[in-house]
Amino acid sequence: MSLHMSNEVEKLKKMLLSLCSQVEKQLWLAVKSIKDRHIGVAREVIDRDHEIDQNEVDIEEECLKILALYQPVAIDLRFIVTAMKINSDLERIGDLAVNIAERSEFLSRHDPVTVPFDFDLMAAKSQTMLRKSIEALVNIDSDLAGKVCIMDDEVDAINKEMYDLVKQSILARPEDIECLIHLLSVSRHLERIGDHATNIAEDVIYMAEGKIIRHKAENYD
Repeated sequence: MSLHMSNEVEKLKKMLLSLCSQVEKQLWLAVKSIKDRHIGVAREVIDRDHEIDQNEVDIEEECLKILALYQPVAIDLRFIVTAMKINSDLERIGDLAVNIAERSEFLSRHDPVTVPFDFDLMAAKSQTMLRKSIEALVNIDSDLAGKVCIMDDEVDAINKEMYDLVKQSILARPEDIECLIHLLSVSRHLERIGDHATNIAEDVIYMAEGKIIRHKAENYD
């Protein structure tokens, strides 16, 4: 690898890690806004989304510049391709954090609705998946990335449970239907964040080992 290309790759890594940090904070704030019923925190998440969008564009342009100028091969090419895919997943997680914050705004303006659903558990698992996928990326740790993939089934199961509970609650309390649907949306957004964290973990495995494991959940173990 030439010195110029090495410098560009290091710059790209720093940009990607900075975006990771931003997205992780956005998700933390979005979850906090739901727990605390805090409209101000929800607005903060929504207002900061444009920063993540701009950084996603900047990273994509940096990747394309490296590909055009240096024509990387082997592991360097895998890193650039992986960076582009992870960049897209991070931007989508940022969007989902905004969606949660928007649901939080609505719910905060209405009386609390009780659903026998462990929101804290699901939020914690989704946040853990994102944090560990980023840790796997930083350390190029395919073993940790595999553990993230396994966790996705747990989040999916909680989301399915939430769907069943909301359906029962709507039948029992139809007057709460709007709030219940917003709560179901929050659950769905957290489940999708888990999916994107899994995508990042799968891409880390590809970057580290050159193996494509999508659609092969039995290989995670």
